[in-house]
Amino acid sequence: MRIGLLTPEPGHPLLAATTALLAREHVVEAVDPASAPPDRVADVYLLKSRTPRALALARELEARGAAVLNSASATGLVQDRTAMADRAVRAGLPFAASRTFAALAPLPDDPDLGYPLVVKSRHSRRHDLVARADDSAGLRALAAEWAGEPVVVQEFAPNSGWDHKLWVIGDRVFAALRRSELAPGGRGPTRPLPLDALPPGWAALALRVGEVYDLDVYGVDIVDADGGPLIVDVNAFPGIRGQLGAPEALAELALAAGSGRLIPRPRARAAGESCSTP
Repeated sequence: MRIGLLTPEPGHPLLAATTALLAREHVVEAVDPASAPPDRVADVYLLKSRTPRALALARELEARGAAVLNSASATGLVQDRTAMADRAVRAGLPFAASRTFAALAPLPDDPDLGYPLVVKSRHSRRHDLVARADDSAGLRALAAEWAGEPVVVQEFAPNSGWDHKLWVIGDRVFAALRRSELAPGGRGPTRPLPLDALPPGWAALALRVGEVYDLDVYGVDIVDADGGPLIVDVNAFPGIRGQLGAPEALAELALAAGSGRLIPRPRARAAGESCSTP
C-alpha cells in the first residue's frame, strides 16, 4: 500500500513514529502541500496541515480517488469556530456558548458583554488569538493589537484551570491534563491521564464529537464546568505527542482507510489496550 503524508513536517514525532511502523511493509511518502500534486496518487493520505494550499491539494487528491484523513471538508469545518459551534448546538453537544463578531475593534463598547470572557480568532490557525478578558480594559488591549480580526466570543466557564485534552484516532481515545493557557501564569505542562481516570461518559463524548464533525484524527478540549463536561475547542489532526500507542493506532487507521474498510467507533479503547501492528 502507498501512504502519503500531507505535511511540511514529516519529521513530526507522531508522523515519524507512524512512518517507522508502516515502512516495514508499505511505501510511505511525504508530500509538501506547497509542492505540485504527485503524479501517482497514494491509497491514503494523512492530512496534517491546515493551510489553504493543503486543503486544496487534499480536495484534488480526494477527487482523484484517494482516501484522506481527515477529509478536506471536515478539516475546513473545524477551522471555522462559528461553524463548529453551530454544528455542536444542532447536535446537542455540551459546547461553550459562542457569539461571532466581524471584527474585534468595536467590542469594548458593546454593553451586552459580560466578563470574564474568552476571545478567539474565528478562523483557527497557528498563532491565532485565544485570550481571556476580565474587563473592558483587557478587551481594549486585545482590540488594540487585533482590531480587524473576526472573532468568536465565549462565556468564561469557571473551572480548575486545567484543560482535559482528549485525542481520538479512529476508536482509540487518549487523554491528558494541561494547565490552560487562560489560567494565571499561562500554559503549563501536559500530564498523561489514564482513560479510566476520566469522569464517566467523557471518552464516549469524545467519540461522539468525531461522529458530529466526521473526523477520524482529532483533539477535543474539555473543561469541568460545574461538575459536567464543557467542550471549548475541537482540532483536526493535533500533535498527540508522547501518547503510548498513538503511532500504532494511526498506522492501523491509515491501513484501514487505504483498504476501503469501514472504521467503526463502537466504544473508546484505552491507550493500554492491544492494537494490531501493521
